[in-house]
Amino acid sequence: MDRTDIYIGLNNKDSKIQEFADEKYISILKKVCISYKVPFSFSLIEGGYIHENGEYTQENTLMLSLIGTEKDVIEEIAQDLCVFFDQESVLIASSQVEVRSISNRLKDIG
Repeated sequence: MDRTDIYIGLNNKDSKIQEFADEKYISILKKVCISYKVPFSFSLIEGGYIHENGEYTQENTLMLSLIGTEKDVIEEIAQDLCVFFDQESVLIASSQVEVRSISNRLKDIG
């Protein structure tokens, strides 16, 4: 099964600054994932980016993780987030992972 991480910087592509609070971007990210009906997780991390003009910037970044999501859906989500967050680009990284679920309840333990 594939795991795909989409990295979305939070600095605006033109102003090169983060124009809204982290929570605003997180809210948008959640709404996008819910609208596509995909299971997801995310992390807020720090990163760096080199713009097309060669300028380097450091910024807060959202890393969205999707497991087992169809490639065409991933592309649509990445395109939406790129537009909604006003980014020059977003990064998509995919890898093969072994996935299994474990279910248990407290009453079953002990």
